Amino acid sequence: MTLLALDVGNLDTSIGFFDGADLVADFVVSSEANRTADEWFLLIDGFVRRAGVETIDQVSVCCTVPAVMRRFRTCFERYFSGVPVWVVGPGVRTGVPIHTDNPKEVGTDRVVNALAAKEFYGCPAIVVDLNGTATVFDVIDAAGRYVGGAIAPGIEVSLDALAQRSAQLRSVEITTPRDVIGKNTVEALQSGTVFGFAGLIDAMVDRILDSLDTDISEVAVIGTGTHAGAVLDQCELITHRDPKLTLKGLQVVAARNSE
Repeated sequence: MTLLALDVGNLDTSIGFFDGADLVADFVVSSEANRTADEWFLLIDGFVRRAGVETIDQVSVCCTVPAVMRRFRTCFERYFSGVPVWVVGPGVRTGVPIHTDNPKEVGTDRVVNALAAKEFYGCPAIVVDLNGTATVFDVIDAAGRYVGGAIAPGIEVSLDALAQRSAQLRSVEITTPRDVIGKNTVEALQSGTVFGFAGLIDAMVDRILDSLDTDISEVAVIGTGTHAGAVLDQCELITHRDPKLTLKGLQVVAARNSE
């Protein structure tokens, strides 16, 4: 039973192929809003061949970009007729109770991350997702309920803003510099980005732990996201690294809804 899992974000789309519960291949492409349904199919079909997959038996999707989701729905109707498709949202079982003021506001990727954290790491848990546009903190309490979180600017958005608004600054590779004291503009930007965001993450996790009235020994703190890289290497309170967390959550969604 082969599952196609699609995690569609504002900047990137992660495409994963599962054989049962095993992730056998995954790829990342840009979430191009103008890409047509046919183009999405051609992309997916190319990755199907690259992954050595013979057929797609199920599809599981979470998407935070409505315009792209419309293209995907057309793609599924046109090229995956008869294949069960689960788009995370109302009517799709996740097993994660949402305890927020307005559950409909919670992004489907956040629900899937909470599900994966609960399934693979236990509760309570904090998920830190560095996805480029935002740095997202999601909190699951000891009872397995999604109780909310926090959202800060993302790494890529922050660097782009600096490059656009500062005449002498530019975007740089996100890698750990030689020292926290940068000796040139590139290293200064890398230092502020890597150590600055690491400090933000540790400070936020520490405050969340206080709010939960617990300590780090009792909580799984999972770092994920396509832009995690060097930043999570400098964090002191991340207990687990799982860059495929969302894809793994989508596999659990498919398994629960196909029972």
